Amino acid sequence: MKKILVTLFQLSVTIALLYWVYHDPTKRAQMAEALRNAHFSWVAFGIVAYVVVEIAAAFRWHVLLKVQGIHLSFWRLSGLFLIGMFYNQFLPGGTGGDIIKSYFLLKETPDKKAGALLAVVFDRFIGLVALVMITGTLISLRFDFLSQTPETRRLLWLLLVLLGGSILALLSTFVITGFKLFHSLPKRFPGREKLIEISAAYHLYARHWRATLVAFGSSVVAHLATFATFLCAAYALGAGVPLVNFFAVMPVERTISALPISFAGIGLREKILQIMLHGLCGVPEAKAILIGSLSFLIILICCIPGAIVYFFYKPSGVIAHVKMREMQTEVATLGHEISETE
Repeated sequence: MKKILVTLFQLSVTIALLYWVYHDPTKRAQMAEALRNAHFSWVAFGIVAYVVVEIAAAFRWHVLLKVQGIHLSFWRLSGLFLIGMFYNQFLPGGTGGDIIKSYFLLKETPDKKAGALLAVVFDRFIGLVALVMITGTLISLRFDFLSQTPETRRLLWLLLVLLGGSILALLSTFVITGFKLFHSLPKRFPGREKLIEISAAYHLYARHWRATLVAFGSSVVAHLATFATFLCAAYALGAGVPLVNFFAVMPVERTISALPISFAGIGLREKILQIMLHGLCGVPEAKAILIGSLSFLIILICCIPGAIVYFFYKPSGVIAHVKMREMQTEVATLGHEISETE
């Protein structure tokens, strides 16, 4: 019931946000004009940029799996990765793809289940670390630019609150791991099992620091290529925003639209870009909104192959596709077992 209510809330917020940004008939007419005059060759460049995102993220996961002693064929690895990318976009919450990817990986590596799950956990974790560092760097360098108007300043302060919370959470995991404090956490402590999973991953990946640095570098490439995807969408619509200014805006959009209050960030993404690109770069509001939607469309095009792979993919030991609830239960059970043995 809780999950149903959360999903209904996200859908309601998404519909409200879409109405908010698209209800003005004047803006819709301007969007239609922008699409008629669009340079769609830039959309092709945007697709190429997002393919770079997928390659960098897949390589990062490959490196982390190797540390765990897990060696999958190129096709198996690529298939699992594409499935995860697809469902992370289409399932509420943004982590459903991780559940499916984890479940299939457990079936592929029955003798290394713990390592498989920890690789997925650390893959998400190191991506967060890279985004925090990129965001902190760009915000520190372009703070005056980003705080020029009251509207952009409010979004910037929201970003700083989220960034501060992320840094605090990361430091907490380091402290809890370094001093082995997770044993003293109450059994009902929120996120206790996830903290223990991250702690277990720390110990292994700290010993393989070279591989961890390579994975971190891949994360940086993936995030910057995501920014480039949005920039290509902007250029396709004739919004000639300098790269430095556009990249300074992107951490605000990427971080806030990742909040689980709308379905896949739809609507929230468009509103943030409307405020930031119009207020800071002089992009017409209609184009700024359209940049968000076109960028999301490019991402969806690049993630669609994951649906095709899922339809044909048959993991070892699984005869038919199982329900999402069963996948969640098995992955959660393994996470609990890891926390009990640590």
